Amino acid sequence: MAEATSAPIKVIYDTDPGIDDAMALLFLEYAPSIDLVGITTVLGNASIDTTTRNALYMKQLFNLAAPVARGAGRPLAVPMVEEPHYIHGHNGLGDVPIPETLSVKEHELPAHRFIIDMVRKHPHEIVIVAVGRMTNLALALREDPGIAELVKEVVIMGGAFGFYGHSGNVTPVAEANIIGDPHAADEMFAAKWPVVAVGLDVTQECVMTTAYMEQLRDKGGKAGQFCWDISRFYEDFYRRATGIDGIFVHDSSAVAYLIDPSLFTTRSGPIKVVTEGIAIGQTIQKSALRSFPPSAWDGLPDQKICTAVDGQRFLDLYFDTIVKGAAERA
Repeated sequence: MAEATSAPIKVIYDTDPGIDDAMALLFLEYAPSIDLVGITTVLGNASIDTTTRNALYMKQLFNLAAPVARGAGRPLAVPMVEEPHYIHGHNGLGDVPIPETLSVKEHELPAHRFIIDMVRKHPHEIVIVAVGRMTNLALALREDPGIAELVKEVVIMGGAFGFYGHSGNVTPVAEANIIGDPHAADEMFAAKWPVVAVGLDVTQECVMTTAYMEQLRDKGGKAGQFCWDISRFYEDFYRRATGIDGIFVHDSSAVAYLIDPSLFTTRSGPIKVVTEGIAIGQTIQKSALRSFPPSAWDGLPDQKICTAVDGQRFLDLYFDTIVKGAAERA
């Protein structure tokens, strides 16, 4: 008797492509356990026009079935800041050539309404993988708070909780996706949906070295070549900024958690985001393992943070997924 196989996980990918975002999008698309039902864009690594264009470009280049819905072009409350061109290039994808015009079009709904619509159509089935600012999620919650109890899970790349000395990459205490819209992140953590934060604590414990990327290029077909091409700019930034031989694997770590949670160790407890002052953007979890006097964390839902990762197993999972997926599409 054949073993029963579980249905693929329906995923909405909320993203600001972005080099590591693009690599994570291919990870989702090629993973057999994932059914990518939508891509929603947000500002962050580039402007909303650029991140949406990049998502549409990848949809066209890799023949992705998932629709692309344009999302928020500004944060809820904090001022706009200049995009990090020095990390992702001026076009957001390492300045690789991108066509002037594309044949694919945006979905008719804005991102936050697309999220609401899909969650209402597929209650308790949708996982949101959010690897940019949390603005679209906050806007969806504000418009339809009831969706929180209908979402299966939210897995974010964001935050930093101090494990292994990783406390921030924009300020000493703040990670980029959270400080980019701290109010949205605070609202997202406070909602009654299960959240897993895959932060710098684990993403900066995994490095795709130059040698790893060369192997991915040589064995990963069109996707492997694309990852190599866009990551040259990214790798140069990390070599200059941190001295590592390769790239940190931020957004694909969130995808890896969804595919195989056993790769990670987690800790539970409510999470607050600092929304003003010198520590703006800091993510702080009150551990569920101990008690404290009454505080602002009381009454908030327990959420998970990742505190450790099996880096080699993760790197193997990404590599094998891309190589096998590319072979199936050859």
